[in-house]
Amino acid sequence: MFYTLLSFFIEYCGFLLLLAITSPLLGKYLANLYKLNRVWVLEKGIYSLAKINPYEEMDWKEYLKNLLIFNFIGFSLLFLILMFQGILPLNPQQFKGLDWSLALNVAISFVTNTNWQSYAGETTLSYFSQTLGLTVQNFLSPASGIAALFVLIRGVTIKQGKTLGNFWVDITRIVLYVLLPLSLIFSLFLISQGSIQNFHSYQVIKTLEGETQTIPMGPVASMVAIKQLGSNGGGFFNTNSAHPFENPTCWTSFFQLFAILWIPLAIVYMYGLIISSKKEAFYLFLVMFFLFLSTLTIATVATHARNPIMEAYPNYEGVEIRNGIGNTVLWAIATTATSNGSINAMHDSLMPLAGGAALFNMMIGEIIFGGVGSGLISMLMYVFLTVFLAGLMVGRTPEYLGKKMEKMEIKWVMLAILAPCGLALLGASLALLHPNISDYLKNKGPHGLTEILYAYISAAGNNGSAFAGFDANTTYFNVTLSIVMLLSRLSILIPSIAIGGCLVEKKFIPKSLGTFPTKSLLFAILLFFVILIIAALTFFPAFALGPIMEHILMLRKQTF
Repeated sequence: MFYTLLSFFIEYCGFLLLLAITSPLLGKYLANLYKLNRVWVLEKGIYSLAKINPYEEMDWKEYLKNLLIFNFIGFSLLFLILMFQGILPLNPQQFKGLDWSLALNVAISFVTNTNWQSYAGETTLSYFSQTLGLTVQNFLSPASGIAALFVLIRGVTIKQGKTLGNFWVDITRIVLYVLLPLSLIFSLFLISQGSIQNFHSYQVIKTLEGETQTIPMGPVASMVAIKQLGSNGGGFFNTNSAHPFENPTCWTSFFQLFAILWIPLAIVYMYGLIISSKKEAFYLFLVMFFLFLSTLTIATVATHARNPIMEAYPNYEGVEIRNGIGNTVLWAIATTATSNGSINAMHDSLMPLAGGAALFNMMIGEIIFGGVGSGLISMLMYVFLTVFLAGLMVGRTPEYLGKKMEKMEIKWVMLAILAPCGLALLGASLALLHPNISDYLKNKGPHGLTEILYAYISAAGNNGSAFAGFDANTTYFNVTLSIVMLLSRLSILIPSIAIGGCLVEKKFIPKSLGTFPTKSLLFAILLFFVILIIAALTFFPAFALGPIMEHILMLRKQTF
């Protein structure tokens, strides 16, 4: 066991070292994009066609209005595509339109960057729905998150003003100069490794045993590329990146895992460059990395611990052998640390504490690197709260980077932090009170509780990964999970833009002796414990009845 863990340690170190080397390069590029003043030729054509004035600045209310209208139009179009896919082109398998509740769930899921999937893509959706429906939103939803982050950063960095940029310019540049080129390159790499990319009808073949088997086809590589780069996570196939057409080789597995974390890490570095304080960003990274390392260690050790029920270790149940245990555990932690949610193994089969580690990552708001754009927003909300608490302790008005944190900002901060938690717990509680819940659940006891809890926390965190193990494609779950996904997404985007609007109007205050230093180890430690205390107070009772109870019962050779 020691040598196995040592080999995983070396694998993890190599992976993280590559991220540490390459993320600053992308971070510099993103910082330059943020500061870009001129309008390039390709942009001009788009703005001219859409009748947009790229030089028109917006205040936070105007910016938010345009963002919400844009996302509502995207939702409406996707909903209609899914409902009427039976009469639309690129449907060689003649799939029918989706039921209204499933169409609602899928549309909200992809527009909110959650990509929760209570359906099997290869048996439910046409190529038209997968490409012009889901894949388009895989570009637009992360772009909306980055745009909201840009507004928040402008609010912090602009000395004093009224406007916060132009939404249409921000989202155009993010898609055009970041997501599209990276996805194109990554798609070509996936195709070179054996991931399929076609619009053929499904292939019917004869197996060696003489039976017939249907092999799904489709434009897979293009969807997988942006699914990982954009913290989307929704797979073309039901088994996601455990499927050999999505993830055919060890190299695709490694670089898909790399893509999950690359942009979120680069955004942290970008933030340091924009605020002209790499040290500030370093301490944010330090807190994120420590949390990531903690859950990764717990999951790795738990997976290699002896299971007294099976008398075998490590735990290979639900694992693709070609991916291996080390890659599987690293993926499970990375995909829940960000708001990605893609999988390369069955999370429902993880050891109780390994599944608990993945669940914990989502419980704390997916601030460990987080999703593209929205992850750093969530971490900055905790930073603002920590600054506020520190200010109260020293008896001074809290301030962050020269801007006062006052009553209105803290109200928005608390909404952003507590709303997703409340929605997750309320949704899970109501589901457990449903009169037919025992019919939907395939597992009882603490594991069944964890499955429900995981689903609603995943929806609230805009993650989208699932334990599975219960029938999620019902009207009740489709509607309630849709509500949780939508309200949680809005509870992050609206406060971030509103706080940016509040801060941009405030005068810059020079540092004084009473200013609490935020680029220090002391602040990082305080920030860590604020995160931990809020997560513990909010979720520990449910967590104790789920993964912790299941682990204790497993040691007594009880299973569910």
